[in-house]
Amino acid sequence: MTSYKDISDIEIFEHIVKYDSKALEELYLRYSPILYSLIKKIVSDEKVSEQILLDVFTVVWKKIDLFSFKTGNVYTWMIMLTRNKAVEYLRNKGELAKEDDIYEDFYVIPILDNTIDSLSLNSAMKVKPEISEALDNLTDAQKYVLLLSFYEGLTLDQIAEKLNIPVPTVRSKITLALDKLRENLLGG
Repeated sequence: MTSYKDISDIEIFEHIVKYDSKALEELYLRYSPILYSLIKKIVSDEKVSEQILLDVFTVVWKKIDLFSFKTGNVYTWMIMLTRNKAVEYLRNKGELAKEDDIYEDFYVIPILDNTIDSLSLNSAMKVKPEISEALDNLTDAQKYVLLLSFYEGLTLDQIAEKLNIPVPTVRSKITLALDKLRENLLGG
């Protein structure tokens, strides 16, 4: 019998591919606190946040074959999947998503670039203070465009409309904010 507490996230995913429900339980234990916190930042309703969290793990169970084992990046995939499910709720004007596999496969389940560094939950928690500091060193305007894009899931057109500025300006502001965040993280 496998002890799931001692295996990596990618190994847990390898067990989930084989429909090992104990592996899914361990993934839930590891990830539910951070994923729930992310959902609550996007969707303030507690009951809805709990349902979205369950939906995320249902997607993992049913659609694990859409995860790229080449990247091995469970943490980033889980974070992006969760963000996408929460934003999907906002975009559906407060309606929980209907069962639409094609939409979900194309828009909700993340496809990660192979060049993204793999990050585990433990290593992400270790760098959290540095990330918080890097975010704190952004201007309020830079933080705001990233918030609108990532947490509210607004498109460039929607952000432009909300801020009453042209789309190219929004694109530029987001690019500058991300460049500054990268610079802050890399130390100059």
